[in-house]
Formats: sequence, C-alpha cells, structure tokens
Amino acid sequence: MKKGNNKRDFDRFSQKSSRKSQNRDKARAALMRAVLETGVGVDALKIAYTHDGGRAARISDKIRRDEILAKGVFSASKSGFGFVSIEGCERDIFIPEDKTLGALEGDLVEIVYHSYTSRFGEEKTEGRVKKILKYGRRTVIGTVSRDCSYRYGKKYGGSRFILIPDDQKFSPCRIALCGLVAEEGDKIEAVLDRTSYPMLECRITRVFGNAESRSANYEAIIAESEIPTDFSREELAEAEFFASSEVGTEGRADRRRELIFTIDGADAKDLDDAISVRKLRGGGWQLGVHIADVSFYVRERTHLDRAAMARGTSVYFTDKVIPMLPPSLSNGACSLNAGEDKYAISATVKLTSEGKIDGVRLEPSVIRSRVRGVYSEVNEIFNGTHSAEIARKYKSVLPALIRARELYAILKKKSESRGALELDSTECEIILSPDGTPTNICRRERGEAEKMIEQFMLCANEAVATLLYREKIPCVYRVHEEPPPEKLSDLILYLHNLGFDTSFISRERTTPADLGRTLAEADRRGILAPVSHVMLRSMAKARYSDACHAHFGLAISTYCHFTSPIRRLSDLATHRIIRRVLFEGKRPEAYAAYARRAAAAATDAELRALQCERKIENLYKVVYMSSFIGEEFEATVSSVTSFGFFAELSNGCEGLVPLSELPGVFTFDEGNLTLRSKYRTYALGDAVRVRLEEADISRGKLRFSVAVNEPT
Repeated sequence: MKKGNNKRDFDRFSQKSSRKSQNRDKARAALMRAVLETGVGVDALKIAYTHDGGRAARISDKIRRDEILAKGVFSASKSGFGFVSIEGCERDIFIPEDKTLGALEGDLVEIVYHSYTSRFGEEKTEGRVKKILKYGRRTVIGTVSRDCSYRYGKKYGGSRFILIPDDQKFSPCRIALCGLVAEEGDKIEAVLDRTSYPMLECRITRVFGNAESRSANYEAIIAESEIPTDFSREELAEAEFFASSEVGTEGRADRRRELIFTIDGADAKDLDDAISVRKLRGGGWQLGVHIADVSFYVRERTHLDRAAMARGTSVYFTDKVIPMLPPSLSNGACSLNAGEDKYAISATVKLTSEGKIDGVRLEPSVIRSRVRGVYSEVNEIFNGTHSAEIARKYKSVLPALIRARELYAILKKKSESRGALELDSTECEIILSPDGTPTNICRRERGEAEKMIEQFMLCANEAVATLLYREKIPCVYRVHEEPPPEKLSDLILYLHNLGFDTSFISRERTTPADLGRTLAEADRRGILAPVSHVMLRSMAKARYSDACHAHFGLAISTYCHFTSPIRRLSDLATHRIIRRVLFEGKRPEAYAAYARRAAAAATDAELRALQCERKIENLYKVVYMSSFIGEEFEATVSSVTSFGFFAELSNGCEGLVPLSELPGVFTFDEGNLTLRSKYRTYALGDAVRVRLEEADISRGKLRFSVAVNEPT
C-alpha cells in the first residue's frame, strides 16, 4: 500500500513537473514572439532555448564535428558581444560576450563556429574566439575619469583613474601609473596593453586638454583618424626644389593665347582645373579641360611620391585644409593662378550638338588663366544681378561664359536622359568667428556655376577613361556597383508602403533611370528628402579600382577621376600613367601594379577622410547648438531605428530622440521604417517639434526629446 502510494505520488509529481515545463516553454515562446514583433534586436539574448541540443556541451576548447574553423575580422558591440565577418560567408558569426577572448573592434581572429535552427525555424550561427591573430587597434581616445569602486579601488590598491573611451564599443580601461599624467576630465590618447585581459590597461601618450573644449576634441578627432598633418623636412625640401623650376614650353603645346579661365570657391587656394569652350561650325562643341600637371612635380620613387601614397587625399575642414602635397606645390607651383604661366595636361573633348563625346586629345601644355573666377560672382552674372565691378572683372571672358552656359544646358539634358541620379544631399556651411567659434550654421546652396563646372569635369573624366580603356592603358577607375539585391528589396518595400508604383523596379537588376523616375515622383509629392535618404542607404559605396566597371549613380559605363591631381591620389596616378605611357611611350604593363596599389590606397584614404571630416563638422554643430539647450525647434524625422529616431533641424544639425524620451510604448516597424504607438506614428519625413536636452561635445552628439506641445 505504501509502495503503491509512492508510485501514485511520483506519477502525480511527474505530470505536474511536465505541465510546469510546458508552461515555461509556452511563456518563453510568447516572450520571444513579443520581443521580435517590437523589432528590438535579440542577438544579445542568451540562445538557451533552441533546437541546438549540443550547445550545452560546447564548454571546452575541443572542436566538435559540426563546428567550423575560420578566420575573420571582429566587430564589437556596445553590449559586449560581437560578430565576425568571414570572406565568402553571407552571414556574420555571432560571438557571445563570454566567448570573445578579449577581442576588440577590427581584430583579426580565429574562431570556431556552428550553425543551428532556432525555436522559430530561423537559421543561426554562433561561435567562439580561439585566438587573436592580429590586433586591429593599439590606441584609444577618451576621457579620464576617477573610479573608487571595489573593482578598481580595493583590488588594485586605492582609487584609480580610468579611461572612458569615446567609442562605446570599447570598455573602460584602467590607466597605468607610468606615462604622461592627466587630470580628471581631460581628453587623452592612450596605448592599450592587450595582454591585460580581462580588464584592459592603457598608458597615456598624449593629453589634448579639457574634454568639453572644442580645441581638445578637434585635435583628438584628427589624431584618431591617423591622418598625417605635417610634412617631413625631406618632403618640404623636395617640393621647394621642384616648385622653383621655371616654366618653359619645350615639348608642350603653348596654349597661353587661348581664352582659358578658372572658376572655384572664393576661399579655394588649390586651383587645379581650368576650362575653355568653343562652338564649332555645324553645331558641335570643343570643351577644353586643362588640369594642373602635378605628375611633372611629383616624380616616381621620391619622398613626395611616398607622401602622396600615404595621405591619399587632401582633407577639408571648416577652418583649414590638411593637403596631400606641401603648400609650395598645392597652393603655389601647381595652382593655376590667374596671369601666371603653368604646366597642365589639357584634355580637348570634341562633342556633338547633342553633347555626345566624339573623341578626346590629351597633351602636355602651358596655359595662362585669364581670370580667377568665383562661383558666387559667376552666378550673379548668370542671374543678371552682378555689379559693375564684377562686369569689369569678367569682361574678357564673358563671351566664353555665355558659350559655357549653353554647353552646360546640353550636357545636363544628356545626363538626365541617361538617368543619372540626383539625390537630395544638401551641405551645411558653418560660419566661424575670428577665434574659431561657430556663430551660425546654414544650408549651402549650389548655384548654376557650380553645377556647370561639375558637368564639364564629369565629361572630361568620362572621355579620358574611355580613351585609356580603349587603348588598354592602366587607369584608376571610379566604379559604383548596382545596389545589392537585399537592400534593393528593402527599398522597394519602403516605396511600396508609401504608395509608389514599384512594378518597373526589378529586384534582380535595376537601372539608374528607374530610380530617377521614383525620385522625380517623390519631388512632386514633396518627400524628396526622406526618399533620397533611404535610397542612398540602399546604394553600394563608390570606390576606386584598376578594373573597369560602370558607375551606377552617374549611369556611365567608363569613368575615372582625372581633374583633381592636387588633392586626390587617384587623379595623380592617372596623370602619371598618361605621362609615362601616352607621352613618353613606356609599356602599359609596367604600370598595371601601380594602378592597383593606387586604387586601394585612394579608396582607404577617401573613407578615412570622409569619416574625419564628418566628425569635425558634427563637433562644430554640437558646439554651436550647446548654447540652445532647453529650446524647442521645428525638425524633420531623418532616420528611424529600433532605439528611437533622428531629427534634423532646418540648419542641418541632427540629433537622436531616444525611445526613452517618447511618451508611450512604441513598436519599430522595420519594413516601413516607422515607430508606432497607439496614438502616434513617426516616419521618415514627418514634421516634429523637438526640445534640445543635451549637447555632448566630447562625443559630438545631440539628444532631443519630443516637445510637450508636439501634435499627436
């Protein structure tokens, strides 16, 4: 009897336990569904409840049968976990926080990973870092802070200073007692001790100053970008030597009598392009694009050559320029200053009456610019609002300006007919006081003169690239691939949800004309800015290559950069190849490897410069807006994410409205790029009234909240 009772009790207990287990599983499934429906990322959650039955056994270093050994680059997250991108693998490998082995952003790592199916039938990957093969970062920039907690105080013998990195993908680092001394609140640069795992230690190598000051953050951004700011004595001496040579006409076409002139911004000092325009009998055109012959001064295997390869591009900030070449060349010998004899490579492009390229002739030349044209002054001439003083200045080139404007209209029409994309991407102009403090920020509008010169340079670049490709001469091409199919699918879904006709846009293959048709419709509906923003996100990034591929955005099959050799390595490399092969008769094959190296260096330098320029611009915007904390502004929703939305003011300043600052519970709709609650929806392009809550100068970020009287 007792035994039977025990068995009955045991069965009852087993059934009860089974029901509890089932209920827990149902509750977990319901929770995961709710989380997924909100759009919140769940990669950071522990993947304990999946159909991967063998995961619990993966607690040793032994590689199991279903695991794969691979190498890749580690990308860290703010939450501690990370991902590893492997060449040839479509999906990045998820690395849990406790399996990173201390890997940091950019490290080359060896990992072991496996695939499994989640509870909801999704294919997932997960791995662990076995070895760090190469460190990606050895220095870090951040702010000094004091920490007296148990972890740093008692364990390490008293209160310690720690470094709070600007990049939130890095954890706080304990500052070693050796090295430079900094005070609490200073912005510093420090070298990481990668052997001090799990708690990183660093040694101060540079102190920039107070982390809330503009100057300290300015210098820190440039230092973090690793852009060289000074030239060596050898580079400066070499530049001075070549710049001092007299300009002669031997072996060059003497074009000093031609009506040639430059048009640039008022503050430009490196004038590397000049134009001449002739109308031919029968309705055709002859466009002369005369580019500074920088390759004459920057010779192969010299200090200047190595400097150009290392820098890759000039970097333009609000208040200064970090040039690719020393000022004696960039602002002196190579700059096509008015009234001075200058060496150039002239591209004479023959065009039909419809603007079609009918051939190009390249030759070394000597030119003399008649006028130092300025965009704003030429725009006034085109608008008929110029003064008598401006009329006198441009008197000698006025007929050529009229012809140039007529040719521009033809080239613009041709560009539109082939479907070149014109995305809405207005730039900001930051006005500074004499001491460098931003006093105003406004939108920079491009006038007809700017667009005219842009079309002429596009025409010359296309003509030169076509010639080099036809003659099988190496070139540094500018390429832009078609949008990736998955991003194009997201764009089509977004446009469909906005009510656009997307039947003519193919997911497998689309054309610039198709997307241009959509942009025109968006412009008519008054939502060009948000549609341009989403379309730009769907595009591949333009890059340099020694292989010829089409430029999707410009709708041009063969394109290169030829017109700015003072400030871009890509153009300088193309000039050198033209000089050596076309003018001097060298073998084309001898410069194939050089074109490949220059393309890779130019691409890397461009990305580095763009990031640095963007950070400096954001710094000035935050410094300017810091005096408006607590004030309300009319804004436009410029981007929507799972953690909030970004609001852009009329002056171009942009900041985050975090999810925590929104009234109510919001759900992120990734397909429509919206945040929805029961009473309010925020979508791209929506007008919204925001209140400035914080201007973080150290991180270059603004934080807004929705104004109380914002309409619902």
